Amino acid sequence: MELSLRRLRMLRELHRRGTVTAAALALHYTTSAVSQQLTQLERDVGAKLFERRGRRVQLTEAGVLLAEHAEEILQSVERATTALEQSRDGVTARLTAGVWASVASTLIPSALTLLAAEYPGIEVRTRELAPEETAGAVRDGSLDFSFVIEYSGYPMLWDPELTKVVIAVERLHAAVPPGTVSAGTIALADLAEHPWVLAGPKSHFGRAVSLACQRAGFEPRINHEVGEQATALSMVAAGLGVTLVSDLGLTLSPPGVEVVALTEPLFRTISIAHRGIASERPPLRLVIDAVRTAAAERGLAVQ
Repeated sequence: MELSLRRLRMLRELHRRGTVTAAALALHYTTSAVSQQLTQLERDVGAKLFERRGRRVQLTEAGVLLAEHAEEILQSVERATTALEQSRDGVTARLTAGVWASVASTLIPSALTLLAAEYPGIEVRTRELAPEETAGAVRDGSLDFSFVIEYSGYPMLWDPELTKVVIAVERLHAAVPPGTVSAGTIALADLAEHPWVLAGPKSHFGRAVSLACQRAGFEPRINHEVGEQATALSMVAAGLGVTLVSDLGLTLSPPGVEVVALTEPLFRTISIAHRGIASERPPLRLVIDAVRTAAAERGLAVQ
């Protein structure tokens, strides 16, 4: 019996998430592709692994047994990969990272340039995802590591299966149309009467800013709900509202946006998340060091 690692990973996600649709979403496959691969897995092992209950698929006892072993098998493969990397004379590896726009346009180019100069055998590929999705993709095994964010005043649950390494701390600033503010700083409460351009409630950023506004005594009037910071800044430049922007996000700002410091600073922490077992991978440690250096060069070093 030959077992496909890809099919075992799909089985593991089905066991974790309960539906083929959720497993497919986590692994970035179509639902039909996952269904086909799981059907083939049944043929491979010669046992019934699933039972249909209406529209849902339920694992049989054999399916649960194999899913539990799949977890051990996939962890063993990762440990073997680490051991091989450690045994080589030179440092070589191919890593896939989860990023979002402001990280991809600032820290990643600088970090990979530094890395290529000293360790050309390390190849880092990137996949742009929403910040809310990157940690889950690391846990699922589709990414080796990802960038994740946390906001001051908005604690977020952390997956105990993942390790988090802080690499940078950013301030948030008010981004307003020119002439909106007369002073060099502004209190968040002073923006209460302005229309806002802000991400929706499913976004960490949108929720964090909305909570900060509520603590300042008002509910932001969101006239334009947008997910991308670059889009929000373009709408601010057009005079359609105000928003908050991070240090890295400032690089996406078009002409016509005035950036003003907040009198009571808000911060967000950027970290790299990876599976705990990957801590011993030398290439990963070198990538983290390169990203930290890139952050420090931009004045965002962790104090």
